[in-house]
Amino acid sequence: MKVPFRAWILVAALILAVIAISPNPWAEGIEVQSITSGSDADEFGLEVGDILYSINDHEINTLEDFYDATEAMVYEEQVLVVETSLETTAYSITNDVGFVVDENLTILNSEYLESDATLIGLNGLEFETNEDLEDYLGELVPKNRISITTDSGEIVYLSSEMLDITVGEAEKSNLVLGLDLQGGTRVLLEPISETQVSDADITDLIKVLSNRLNVYGLSDIVIRTANDWQGNQYILVEIAGVTQDEVRDLISQQGKFEAYVGETLVFEGGEEDVLYVCRNDGSCSGIRSCNQISGTQWYCQFEFSVTLAQEAADIMADATKDLDVVYGDSGSSYLNETIDFNLDGELVDSLNIGEDLKGKSTTQISISGPGYGSNKMEAVEDASVNMDQLQTILITGSMPFDLEIAQLDSVSPVLGESFLKNILWVGLFALIAVGVVIFIRYRAFKVVIPMLTTVLSEVLLILGFAAMVGWNLDVASIAGILAAIGTGVDHQIVIIDEAIRGADERFTNWKEKIKRAFFIIFVAYATTVAAMIPLWNAGAGLIRGFAVTTIVGVTMGVFLTRPAFAAVIEKLYEKKD
Repeated sequence: MKVPFRAWILVAALILAVIAISPNPWAEGIEVQSITSGSDADEFGLEVGDILYSINDHEINTLEDFYDATEAMVYEEQVLVVETSLETTAYSITNDVGFVVDENLTILNSEYLESDATLIGLNGLEFETNEDLEDYLGELVPKNRISITTDSGEIVYLSSEMLDITVGEAEKSNLVLGLDLQGGTRVLLEPISETQVSDADITDLIKVLSNRLNVYGLSDIVIRTANDWQGNQYILVEIAGVTQDEVRDLISQQGKFEAYVGETLVFEGGEEDVLYVCRNDGSCSGIRSCNQISGTQWYCQFEFSVTLAQEAADIMADATKDLDVVYGDSGSSYLNETIDFNLDGELVDSLNIGEDLKGKSTTQISISGPGYGSNKMEAVEDASVNMDQLQTILITGSMPFDLEIAQLDSVSPVLGESFLKNILWVGLFALIAVGVVIFIRYRAFKVVIPMLTTVLSEVLLILGFAAMVGWNLDVASIAGILAAIGTGVDHQIVIIDEAIRGADERFTNWKEKIKRAFFIIFVAYATTVAAMIPLWNAGAGLIRGFAVTTIVGVTMGVFLTRPAFAAVIEKLYEKKD
């Protein structure tokens, strides 16, 4: 039997769909999924999506290969003897000296040394300027030659840092599973403002929100606008692999950080006032102390350094120049006003300001805050979470306005995997059931096989479209695919019934039969599309996937699969003259 031209068109469309779904089905290797912002790997050109081939001549084919290569980058341990104005301390270091100083060699924060002490010397060598210290540290802290080979080329640099990236197996498919299928959290946010929220405001909000989530280290993030039928504006955020509590704490708050000395606003969070925030570095950020404050309550304090813009430093100098000096019980001296850190109007922490900072324009300061728990481990975890959130807000700044969580849904990865398995099994059983019913109805395999092939073709075309445009496949989308398939089966039955009508029927000419069948099909198609359009914004767009996949499925069916199916049926049932 000669293959009809319309069937060839369908075959071409199916080939394009397969390419869109999996352009490189034989992809191998380990893919970079995230890179710590500001790390050496980031600065020297490693990018998310790069495929790793080797690290320092260690071939990378599996995740185990990657971990073996990074473990081989361990730095040699050495003893560091530090002399300050308060003490002389010896401790072991690898790739970090364990302290940060300002331009006057004052200890800002350290796991081993008293803050506010003045550095005098290291390993028997004395230093008078910060420049001399930096030169010595450049020789003291070993820098490894790191060579990374990727699909984009080779990156070679010297670094004292560990390779601060996360990796995973390279993706072979362009299909993106929604949270319903891979697990994660979906949040519907409503902007709260006394004035009308403009499109520009929404754009700014999405930008800040996206930066905040990316800085926080989250991946697989989808952020888009949504509207309901009343015209209310929402922001829909989908994040894979996080809990409801993490999302709620991170994005429900406006995140307005303010630092005050007395009544004077010294600086705010955001790149305008804060040039650098130390994170993921034990020397200038971390948990500094933990204490049991009661039988069932622990308190831990985090601390990290930030670099202020010169303008903010000048404001702080002006705010402190007229303050009085007071003396503590231990003999330490500090100013009579504290620097207060506020987040969304609530006090995070208050720190004493050392006498040496009176009227001084310093760009290097330390920020601290608390963490609580019923035991030390819980307190450390709470302090770490609070520190990450505060660091993120300092980097990204505040939201343009407050956000209210209108809806919050979460699906565990295990449940998502179960959904996917159940969908595949249900789809298989449905396909078999359709085949059985069609065989009983027409008693001919020559009808069953083209129909099932057409059904599978429609599924493939819809998936190809989703892969091409980056549409997330969630449970609603899967339901839309099933609805499109059901509509397609109905249309195919119409075509078969018209094809096998007896000779005494009015429409005995084949073209007339198909014309009649497609009139019915187009009417049903228009009805289906019209019914789906109101669902586009229903529930603020949460079931948009159902509407999209249904419309796409029936459209491809009407213009691609139905004509091809009709052509095949024509060949099977045409009368020989």
